[in-house]
Amino acid sequence: MQQCIMNFPSLKELELALFRCLQQTFKEVLENILKHIDNDIAEHRDKKRFELKEKREAKMDTSFGPIVFRRNYYLDREKGCYLYLLDRVLEFDGSKGFSPLVEEWALELAATGPSYRHAVHQLEQFLGYSVMSHESLRQRLLAARVGSAKEKRSAPNVLFIEVDGLYIKKQSRNRRKKRRGHELKIAAVHEGWEKNGKRMTLKNKRYYLHEGNGPFWEGLEAFLMDNYDYDPMQTKLIINGDGAPWITACRDYFRANGCFVLDRYHVARELRALFRQHPRYDAIRKALKQYDAQRLLSELNSAVGTMASEEQEAALEQLISFLEAHREALIDYRQWLQEQGIDTSGMYPMGSAESAMSQFAKRLKGGRSWSEKGVYALTRLWIGIKDGLPIQMWNGIWRTEEEAKEEAKEEAKPPQKALVKTWHSMATETARHNIRYLLQPSGTPIHQALKGLRGF
Repeated sequence: MQQCIMNFPSLKELELALFRCLQQTFKEVLENILKHIDNDIAEHRDKKRFELKEKREAKMDTSFGPIVFRRNYYLDREKGCYLYLLDRVLEFDGSKGFSPLVEEWALELAATGPSYRHAVHQLEQFLGYSVMSHESLRQRLLAARVGSAKEKRSAPNVLFIEVDGLYIKKQSRNRRKKRRGHELKIAAVHEGWEKNGKRMTLKNKRYYLHEGNGPFWEGLEAFLMDNYDYDPMQTKLIINGDGAPWITACRDYFRANGCFVLDRYHVARELRALFRQHPRYDAIRKALKQYDAQRLLSELNSAVGTMASEEQEAALEQLISFLEAHREALIDYRQWLQEQGIDTSGMYPMGSAESAMSQFAKRLKGGRSWSEKGVYALTRLWIGIKDGLPIQMWNGIWRTEEEAKEEAKEEAKPPQKALVKTWHSMATETARHNIRYLLQPSGTPIHQALKGLRGF
């Protein structure tokens, strides 16, 4: 008995073996489904328009493994071009070598992970085989197109805008030449706070990436108009940032409808670096927490001459000068809103942009340098994932989901619901006969358990 137990594989080994076995089974199922769908399309196509020429072989990497299938190749007499109707109906490009699902996984790993190489490695670990090189993934990301939000949101009387910049190294063709940097300017726009279980989360957060050479705030206001029922004369804007000149320019741009507040995270970080071991640190921190600008500056001025080094003294003088110049931005924005007659219950201190930027900095920093095209493509994709925007790549041409559906209807005349139901039934039967457990008698426990699976 002991010997028998010792010969069993581990649960990890058993789970992995079963997973790979199912991959192989469903690879065959997928190939059969594609074959049947292609035959149905051929039978129900507009034969006057689409002339069947021949069958051609396609190879594609999928979540189940590499598949090989033959699909019909047509001449479109109306447009004078050749095409695969199967590709049109199912919205993929069989010449690219990857399924849309694998491509989506790879792009998300590339955007949210530490590097292209790491994304490729993670994908290989999960799928069990090598799908693409890191350069192929990079090219895929550059070709991806991110759409806009499907509909405008009704703008509340207050919108919150958290702004930050991320400085990155730019690639240079001349290695001897010193690499210049570039600052990405990103804003997180949200409608306040809401309770999500035990956590407080930002309500309907969306990101804005500034591109081009135009003024940042001009571009952001256009973004607000595109995404919200935003009224430039009525909507109040609470803007949080670190005090960079391009950020504080919001005061002149929005004037009475905007309130700029200095990002407390940046100020607290500077204070902690200088005063962590100083006896006045608690008093300084308390003044910042209570939004008491006068007391904060008094405490800092009192600390002049008590620092441990000349470098710290110089840093303190610089910090005092900075805070004096932004004294009015040390206020509690809720007080400003109350003066406008706006209820501030349920509003909290700001500072989410920094956390978002720190996440993204992990992807862009680490000694890496970027081309302008590459860094903006990656940032757009990152924002698209975060905001749930439509992301699509087909033949390198961006089309909205609505455009893709209309094009498919026009050119391929997709089969009716009855045919789709037939394909679903056929897939179920194929899976049933390829997995022996699905052939168990109806009264067995395993049959009852599997009966609950979707599609059974």
